[in-house]
Amino acid sequence: MAGGLAALLDDVATLARAAAASIDDVGAAAAKASAKAAGVVVDDTAVTPQYVQGLAAEREIPIVWRIAKGSLRNKLLFILPAIMLLSQFAEGLLTPLLMVGGCYLAFEGAEKIWEKVSGHGHGAGGADAEVKDEATIVSGAVRTDFILSAEIMVISLNEVTDEPFVARLVTLIVVAFAITALVYGVVGLIVKMDDAGLSLSQRENSGLAGVGRGLVKAMPKLLTGLAVIGTAAMLWVGGHILLVGADDLGWHGPYDVVHHLEERAHEAAGGVVGWLVNTLGSAVVGLLVGAVIVLVWLLVQRLRGKGAATHDAAH
Repeated sequence: MAGGLAALLDDVATLARAAAASIDDVGAAAAKASAKAAGVVVDDTAVTPQYVQGLAAEREIPIVWRIAKGSLRNKLLFILPAIMLLSQFAEGLLTPLLMVGGCYLAFEGAEKIWEKVSGHGHGAGGADAEVKDEATIVSGAVRTDFILSAEIMVISLNEVTDEPFVARLVTLIVVAFAITALVYGVVGLIVKMDDAGLSLSQRENSGLAGVGRGLVKAMPKLLTGLAVIGTAAMLWVGGHILLVGADDLGWHGPYDVVHHLEERAHEAAGGVVGWLVNTLGSAVVGLLVGAVIVLVWLLVQRLRGKGAATHDAAH
């Protein structure tokens, strides 16, 4: 009896160790997958605060919370089932799908640069947000989030395609919760930074008041910095996705060139410089591809405009 109990306890301990190892593996896989999606995460974090600009201060956090819940629904109820089915039954479609996402990221990054250069930029909902009701603001933000969340989940899936089905599923669920908490937690801090700074600036303590004024002044610079980092990250991540995808599909030339330059830089100046060279090469590829797509998009817009003008003149 005692021997049977000891064997049972030993089995339980073995299962516990296996479960702990599995949890560690899932955590490591989720961290790796999330890191690969960094470009989209930064962009998501940079875009969302624009939706609550102009709203009453007491409504900012509730709106961010509603958008965060919509983002989690996007990831878990729509995107996750679709990509899991693809990974299980049509794995060959994942690389082309990921490359389509890479093209979208490259387009977004190049479009942001074009808007800055041409002066024809448009906000993601900031200017009109004051005259929209909260439901409209939230629905618009969640629609934008759907595209960004799809990129995050597909990029993350690409990092765990060799794992068993259940491990992939659990990892992506962890990524969905972790990324959503990270993005919208940071967004919540950003949108309340000016309020916190204003409150501190009114304190009698001169040190706290100085910190408060600094926070208020830093807010526009922080948003601008996030936008710049987000644009660069989209070009880098988008270009890297396209390089790796093309290599996987048999077109090795572009990837080989960037990889060769990375190795030369690594040998000459170390790993950090090698990584920077790879990042720069990927960003250049992203910018070139994105610029072509932006050009096509502008031509289509112009042709549509001419077509509409011709139609109006005919009537």
